[in-house]
Amino acid sequence: MLSLPRLLLLCSLSFLLACSPQENVQTDQGPMPAVQPGSEELGSGLERDNMNTAIAPGDDFYRYVNGNWLEDTAIPADRSNYGAFTVLADEAETDLRSIIEEAAAEDAAIGSDAQKVGDFYTSFMNQDVIERLGINPLQETLAQLDAVSNRQDMLEVMTALNYIGVQMPFSFYINVDERQTDQYIAYVFQSGLGLPDRDWYLQDDETYLEARQAYSAYIEEVMTLAGFNNGAVVADAVMQIENRIAQAQWDRVQNRQRELTYNKLSLDDLQQLSPALDWSAAMQGLGMFSDEYIIQQPDYFSALSTIWSEVALAQWQHYSRFKLVNAYADYLSQDFVDAKFTFEGGVLSGLEENRPRWKRGIDAVDSALGEMLGKLYVERYFQEEAKARMDELIENLRGAFNEGIDDLDWMTAQTKLEAQDKLARFTAKIGYPEEWKDYSGLEVSANDLVGNVMRSRRLEHNREVSKLGQPIDRGEWYMTPYTVNAYYNPSMNEVVFPAAILQPPFFNVSADDAVNYGGIGAVIGHEFSHGFDDQGRKSDGDGMLRDWWTEADAEAFAERSGALVEQFNQFEVLPGRFLNGEFTLGENIGDLSGLEVAYRAYRLSLNGEEAPVIDGFTGDQRFFMGWAQVWRRLYRDENLEVRITSDPHSHSEARTNGIVRNIDAWYEAFNIQPDAALYLAPDERVKIW
Repeated sequence: MLSLPRLLLLCSLSFLLACSPQENVQTDQGPMPAVQPGSEELGSGLERDNMNTAIAPGDDFYRYVNGNWLEDTAIPADRSNYGAFTVLADEAETDLRSIIEEAAAEDAAIGSDAQKVGDFYTSFMNQDVIERLGINPLQETLAQLDAVSNRQDMLEVMTALNYIGVQMPFSFYINVDERQTDQYIAYVFQSGLGLPDRDWYLQDDETYLEARQAYSAYIEEVMTLAGFNNGAVVADAVMQIENRIAQAQWDRVQNRQRELTYNKLSLDDLQQLSPALDWSAAMQGLGMFSDEYIIQQPDYFSALSTIWSEVALAQWQHYSRFKLVNAYADYLSQDFVDAKFTFEGGVLSGLEENRPRWKRGIDAVDSALGEMLGKLYVERYFQEEAKARMDELIENLRGAFNEGIDDLDWMTAQTKLEAQDKLARFTAKIGYPEEWKDYSGLEVSANDLVGNVMRSRRLEHNREVSKLGQPIDRGEWYMTPYTVNAYYNPSMNEVVFPAAILQPPFFNVSADDAVNYGGIGAVIGHEFSHGFDDQGRKSDGDGMLRDWWTEADAEAFAERSGALVEQFNQFEVLPGRFLNGEFTLGENIGDLSGLEVAYRAYRLSLNGEEAPVIDGFTGDQRFFMGWAQVWRRLYRDENLEVRITSDPHSHSEARTNGIVRNIDAWYEAFNIQPDAALYLAPDERVKIW
């Protein structure tokens, strides 16, 4: 799950939904069941064929629940990882294919949803046209780079390239000002690297050295394909610039610290901080005319000033040429597609083959017309009853979380009141937006793929910058309805659950409550908990970045979260490669507290009675097994290597075993004894919320 990191705002699709804040639930009459009365007549919801009962649950709960599936399942050749999320994503993709191909077959009116969806897909599938055009769709833009004669021109062209989705050494997104939540502001942040993280440039172990060599070879190959006789020179320029940028960038742990990345500067202050670049021209070139900006990594921008002035103009031209070609390689002729796949798909992800063209075509439509496509998806596939039942579950979880705060023995009454006020102000969005994004300004042609992509990216860029100076749109979404995921947005204090996640194994309307509370219930609890994790706790119920904790409570929180960091630091993901417990802390708190509050809500839903035994398992056992089966997943080693340095989530084994071993009820449910491999003594178990 996602806690909506700030970078996600830049690349996610935006949605509009009018949703009122929920009131704090009252539990004096007992919460309603999540599914329906008579749960003894429902199935367990457990996928028992996936289990390996030869493994003791206390030794490896993840493989006890998922062991046979892990042994019998192969990762598809075009996937870097494969699990429960992927299966649902594949199903959604098949549904989208039906919608899109029907639209492509229609003789739809120009400007209609069907015309735009269908023609965008047709332009991607029209390989004859794409092969004939080759690099030609980029020649006009490449010529603009050729014409650059000074650094001011270079900056102007770079900002113009950003409009069409081309990477440069800095970028921005528009979001609510976290210290003035009634207005939008631009957040400006470090960017410009082609490898997954700065560590891939700074560390010299074999994996990173090979990746740098492969990246350089890819740059040379793709620029040679683009008609440059000096591909090796371009590669050398790009690598030199990116190495210097990497040395100046903040690491992933620093970038998680919300108070450190909030630095409001006037345009004059930014100019003093980074004097070699004309920031007034840069911001205006990006379509922003504000006087204040949030500069997330100030010392990076100070270093960038030096890099900008010391790197030769010709090298910046080479860098930008490559960034342009790389940004559009997926939409050019097959030789460009193959070159990019060999590096990004093969070297970085371990893929054996590229995804079929129709799947990549769906991705292209999704990137450009995500909400238009989402509207068609919801109309055809979403069941409204799932939304109503999610409302019940969310209120049950809210009530359980509220009671859990009351029961905390380490938090003072003053901070508890603040926490409960924040919880009461959470807004929940379920399924899909009630209002849909406007694409009327987008022209789509069945024979102009690159043009379609460029026009789409310009439209979205303008949509973002047009927010500045406007009232806050609290109905905006950052995921499409067919996305199998969920998120918490701290600046809006909201939890969001797209339609596609409301399916088994997360949410099963035919299953007993236990597995649903262990699945979607824990997902809800996870997103709630992000409002109170190590970063979410830094804002209040209005989304304001404000320290509402007493010093003693903050110290107690740090002690508990520090113990969780140490536990997860011990997980060896690959030989010699361990999780970074500080980097994954927010997600680990979300998992641990989410499962705790979901369990509390489940027990409250029973109204003092015991759940029936179904398929030989008690209700408590089914609850924890519901959590474990959600996380079954296989990974390629290359994918794990990237995740360790760039993904704030722990891998699935840790998200299962590393969480349940901290929960007393799991020990009781499965009679876990001190000689079990996962056993933690009671005083070593971490409880935060």
